Amino acid sequence: MNSGKGQRSWPTGLAMLALAWLLAACAAPTPADYAAEQPVLDLRRYFDGELTAHGIFTDRSGKVVRRFTVKMNAQWQGDDGVLDEAFTYSDGRTERRVWRLRKLADEQGVARYTGQADDVVGSAEGRASGNALRWTYTLRLPVDGRTVEVQFDDWMFLVDERVMLNRAVMSKFGFYLGEVTLSFIKHS
Repeated sequence: MNSGKGQRSWPTGLAMLALAWLLAACAAPTPADYAAEQPVLDLRRYFDGELTAHGIFTDRSGKVVRRFTVKMNAQWQGDDGVLDEAFTYSDGRTERRVWRLRKLADEQGVARYTGQADDVVGSAEGRASGNALRWTYTLRLPVDGRTVEVQFDDWMFLVDERVMLNRAVMSKFGFYLGEVTLSFIKHS
């Protein structure tokens, strides 16, 4: 076994790799990272009128377990908006969620929003910059005859004036449950 200078032992190398992984995991993106991206996402402009979204829910293994379509009608009066969502799932089940949105004062160049809905615990908090919006909220979901509160880390990215992509990571007590992926299309 060579014990010359400049060589690291296996445990030291493993510890450094673990530290690098931990530091990378802590460096999550923020909306401000997308400040230069175009077109700029303004919820009041994008969520105004009729939209359609197509989505899937994947479980923690990556398997698609639900497909759905959402028909939306949105309107704003000043800084207050209503987003009425009608979900139709691949199994024929339907669901409705009505969001009450509010544009808050910008903070250091980042647009801020809040949102409430009947199945949202408290308020959703949103921050937008450039073409990106990050929503964080807790949603009450029906599961096997009971209601479960699930945390969402929800990112939206405006691709062009009509198309927006959405990826929402679902977790419970910090454990990854799955993801929702959506593509939005604005009709008008």
